[in-house]
Amino acid sequence: MTDPTGESAAPAYQVLARKYRPQNFDDLIGHEAMVRTLRNAFATGRIAHAWVLTGVRGVGKTTTARILARALNYVGPEGEDHGPSIDMPVEGAHCRAIAESRHPDVLEMDAASRTGVNDIRELIEGMRYAPVEARYKVYIIDEVHMLSTAAFNALLKTLEEPPAHVKFIFATTEIRKLPVTVLSRCQRFDLRRLDEARLAEHLGRIAEKEGGAVAPEGLAMIARAAEGSVRDALSMLDQALLHHAGEAGGDAIEADAIRDMLGLADRTLVWDLLKAALSGDAAPAMEIFRTQYDAGAEPSSILRDLLEATHLAARVKAAGPAAASHGAAGEADADRAIEVADGLSMNALTRAWSLLMKGLSEAQAAPDPAAAAEVALIRLAYAADLPTPDEALRALKRGGGDARGADAPTPAGGSIARDARTPGSAAAAQSSPRAPRAFGGGHGGAEAAAADPAPMAVLPPEPAPATSAPAPRFERFSDVARHAAEQRDLKFKAELETFIHLVSFEPGKIEIRLKDDAPDGLAGRLHQRLKEWTGEAWIVSVNAQADGEETIRDARLAAVMADPIVKRAFELFPDAEIMAIHDAPPETRSETPALADQEGYIDDPDRDEGEM
Repeated sequence: MTDPTGESAAPAYQVLARKYRPQNFDDLIGHEAMVRTLRNAFATGRIAHAWVLTGVRGVGKTTTARILARALNYVGPEGEDHGPSIDMPVEGAHCRAIAESRHPDVLEMDAASRTGVNDIRELIEGMRYAPVEARYKVYIIDEVHMLSTAAFNALLKTLEEPPAHVKFIFATTEIRKLPVTVLSRCQRFDLRRLDEARLAEHLGRIAEKEGGAVAPEGLAMIARAAEGSVRDALSMLDQALLHHAGEAGGDAIEADAIRDMLGLADRTLVWDLLKAALSGDAAPAMEIFRTQYDAGAEPSSILRDLLEATHLAARVKAAGPAAASHGAAGEADADRAIEVADGLSMNALTRAWSLLMKGLSEAQAAPDPAAAAEVALIRLAYAADLPTPDEALRALKRGGGDARGADAPTPAGGSIARDARTPGSAAAAQSSPRAPRAFGGGHGGAEAAAADPAPMAVLPPEPAPATSAPAPRFERFSDVARHAAEQRDLKFKAELETFIHLVSFEPGKIEIRLKDDAPDGLAGRLHQRLKEWTGEAWIVSVNAQADGEETIRDARLAAVMADPIVKRAFELFPDAEIMAIHDAPPETRSETPALADQEGYIDDPDRDEGEM
């Protein structure tokens, strides 16, 4: 190339994402399953007429489409033609033109800008003619989900039975937006995200080819920030190499430079921040957050890093220390994850995840993301001292006690250990500064005690709480229905009375038959309620073959209908209906024998109240 003066001009710079775009199937990384399927199809001659490639941005959909178009039309450089071939050891006669999107028989269409039915009709019109140079006419439609409904309908018939010389390759990031009628006519390939370790290795090789070097931790940062997109990763690497260009010395680009360039949080500080927040230390947590924010880290990036650290610690807690080595976690991350997991319960980690997720969504929507992130950290720090639901329930069952954690060690004598700086009164506890608890209060009591040298005062035993009400005892099935009414669970009471035929009853075991129209899960709810009310696990069995007794509703209705007063009322008003039955107050209850033994009321199970 020469400039107007006749001197040679330097070639235009090509970004790494274009320079290192794969040119054949051997260059593709991370898509081995797709390549194996296509290789077998080409080898056996079972080549489809349409493919759809789906995946997130930058995973190689358009690149794969061009390589596939080259394979369909591959002809050796000397003109030797052995048919379509996946193996392209050297550049063929049509390869360069296809790769540069200028081949007359390989048409690329951007559906994002050409969405209408007229564009598709023009494309279909051209399909009638044979290829000019190549073996097949190949139509590559990028972002195909952007086509209009009319355009899809116009394409369907041709897509199902295209001419023998026509092939379709569709690419989309929104596979769910494609009509099923289109998907059923195509072979689908899902191009997966590239895992971080493999992507970092790929970036390292390209950096060496470009005469640069990046520290392994820096490559891992780029791979993590790219979220599996090779194009995004190469763009960041290009920026990193330019960021370091011209500096004295040939040293590798350090992780700090990559972190500053991408606006990421310091990984070490992320773990310190998480540990401070989960320990209940709000002030140090906010200080660490401000240090990261002032260094250029985005609030949402900090929260995402905290979520990633929490996820890694939860994996270690669930699957053991070996889980820390999976994924892109480095050795330092693995050690810190094991440390956090050893010091916390799974309930605390899952609660931290939920709070951080809420904080991230708030930070992304807030006018001041930094303020929203700080509030999220404060919320997380103050939630560290709250009991989880199961811990609170166990504390209540013990009669009050210390509800801050079921696993927290209790001093001998049953007294509650408190911070010596905090008096026993509630007012003093509210006005005094918040005392940070030792990290890992949920587990590892010895380590927690050693980590927190704050003096502890053991108060005298507090008065025993008032005795809670004894668990109810059920001698008859009607006792269960009556207790449901006492608990204000009127709908459940009505279901018990309306849909259950009692087969047998004894304390701890009930056998029933359900009506055909009984609501789903009624037997399971009965088992759960009995366990909640009595504290014991009852056996509730369903016997569909037994007849059982009349339902409580039917039995009471029969008793009411046998009452002389009710009979006389129906004689006077033959079209009347009984909508509900209520008990009279004890002091005014009727002495009619038919009604004397009836209790409660019956009503429509879908209504909470009824009127007679």
